[in-house]
Amino acid sequence: MTELDADLDHIIPSSVLPPSWAKLVVGFVSLVCFARSYDGDFVFDDSEAIINNKDLRADTPLGDLWHHDFWGSRLSSNTSHKSYRPLTVLTFRINYYLSGGFHPMSFHVINILLHGGISVLMVDVFSVLFGGLQYTSKGRRLNLAPRSSLLAALLFAVHPVHTECVAGVVGRADLLGALFFLLSFLGYCKAFRETGNKEGTHSTFWVLLSILLGAVAMLCKEQGITVLGLNAVFDIFVIGKLNVLEMVQKVLHKDKSLENTGILRNGGLLFRMTLLASGGAGVLYMRWKIMGTGPPAFTEVDNPASFADGMLVRAINYNYYYSLNAWLLLCPWWLCFDWSMGCIPLIKSAGDWRVTAPVALWLCLIGLICQALCSEDSHRRRILTLGLGFLIIPFLPASNLFFRVGFVVAERVLYLPSAGYCMLLTFGFGALSKHTKKKKLVAAVVLGILFINMLRCIIRSGEWRNEEQLFRSALSVCPLNAKVHYNVGKNLADKGNQTAAIRYYREAVRLNPKYVHAMNNLGNILKERNELQEAEELLSLAVQIQPDFAAAWMNLGIVQNSLKRFEAAEQSYRTAIKHRRKYPDCYYNLGRLYADLNRHVDALNAWRNATVLKPEHSLAWNNMIILLDNTGNLAQAEAVGREALELIPNDHSLMFSLANVLGKSQKYKLNGLLMDC
Repeated sequence: MTELDADLDHIIPSSVLPPSWAKLVVGFVSLVCFARSYDGDFVFDDSEAIINNKDLRADTPLGDLWHHDFWGSRLSSNTSHKSYRPLTVLTFRINYYLSGGFHPMSFHVINILLHGGISVLMVDVFSVLFGGLQYTSKGRRLNLAPRSSLLAALLFAVHPVHTECVAGVVGRADLLGALFFLLSFLGYCKAFRETGNKEGTHSTFWVLLSILLGAVAMLCKEQGITVLGLNAVFDIFVIGKLNVLEMVQKVLHKDKSLENTGILRNGGLLFRMTLLASGGAGVLYMRWKIMGTGPPAFTEVDNPASFADGMLVRAINYNYYYSLNAWLLLCPWWLCFDWSMGCIPLIKSAGDWRVTAPVALWLCLIGLICQALCSEDSHRRRILTLGLGFLIIPFLPASNLFFRVGFVVAERVLYLPSAGYCMLLTFGFGALSKHTKKKKLVAAVVLGILFINMLRCIIRSGEWRNEEQLFRSALSVCPLNAKVHYNVGKNLADKGNQTAAIRYYREAVRLNPKYVHAMNNLGNILKERNELQEAEELLSLAVQIQPDFAAAWMNLGIVQNSLKRFEAAEQSYRTAIKHRRKYPDCYYNLGRLYADLNRHVDALNAWRNATVLKPEHSLAWNNMIILLDNTGNLAQAEAVGREALELIPNDHSLMFSLANVLGKSQKYKLNGLLMDC
């Protein structure tokens, strides 16, 4: 048993130390924390990733999953998000198939179970990180740190920052990525099982399998590939037993024994590092080739710091974002579904008090790094090094260091780094218990943190059950976030509360004067309330800011048509179609314009285009029947009506229109049959 475990004796009772009991406790607690979200709705990004994602439907070939991004768009498209997670999408598709449609409960249950399984797996991972690798003569790994591994796993299981990953269905990407990340790490540990941890010896099979599992993790979520970096750190500092302080002292004193240092002469270690480096490079190369084009194009509202003038301003803000992520791990009480669009104003001068946050963060990190590298206690060196490795390495893809990311702060990317935080926190509790006589007070603090975090998880899971609660919960956390106000307004508008929706849309536009989607939605509501002048101003401004915004062009055309500005309306419709060629609703509205102008042939052509693009477009079919009927083309009207009913057999408005045509054609028997329907 390790020294740290002995220090935790007053916190973790011996009755729960057997591995099966420890895993049972962790699994149960993890399920209790997030069980409240099991019957929640699809919320926020779930709509695009699941409901509107054609890759989940049976009529989409399975092979398309390997050429599409997470949202169902082709990777080769310039508008693609480039999030390549085909294995996660495959699980969504299986969910959809087994549940017989878009029933959110089955999706949520799988997420909750995944988190429970990962939390249980964390017991084994932490036992390696805290206790090292030692095996019995039968090849069974010894758990030399049962108390510390249990406490760290409990802290991980109940951390509220995980709510987005567990309660939000799209968070399954992070859960699956974490699952295979941990399996890859444990697989790498098994490479030293049969060798008895002899210097330079290993099982190449397990090393290669670990690389393969790392690739699988990356196909679930991009940061999964970082497990290869963690494996390398583990190998160098735990298996290779690198002592940085000792090496530095030998270099400074020009000690000739440096040449005989074991790690420098360890051929097995060099071979494993070569395998990890070449495997990682190969996987990343294939990922880049599949991506098709360059990196995704994000906008300033997605990540304002990356668009800031001057490298110094960008660096300060990036480091401020790191400190906010650290604060979410330390105090996960203020959680928000989205941190973009002004939620976190840029730091533009050194006089901003917020610069103290990154300074404090780096002072803590430097102190921990110095202890990790220079402590004379080998046990402390190992724990701090691996804890920092688990905290930092999985976070690197979200750090903006290698490429621009599409967010400011995202709670979901902290799922894996939180394991490193829980490890460091457990080490801190052990050190505190060792150096204080008030051990019961330390135990009370630990139990208090676990209880409070459990309570926060339960509350936050409830907020993720539906969009109204989720969006409103963000108003107090990010009152400057225009997207929060936009989403609250959209939710109210969907429920028919236009007056309240207008208020939130106006606030969204005030906070972000270039928020074209808020302008478009606000313009739509004003159009319906016959406030046409303001609606036209808003929609005109929206297309001026974003000239390729097809929906705003179409809505502008509708307003201009209502204002009897027919030429301008036609031009707006045409511009919308230019930017979105497959736009059936725009063709439908263009047809209405032509009908008002008595351009009957043009109207029929526009409506025909709408039905070609969207065969179930009932309004376009109906207008064609009525127009042909009104112009005396009864035979053609009947043919169009029959064609429409073949595609939409249960549409009563089409039956009624066709019945009128048949009545005028004196086909009363058919007319009666339709009316009976």
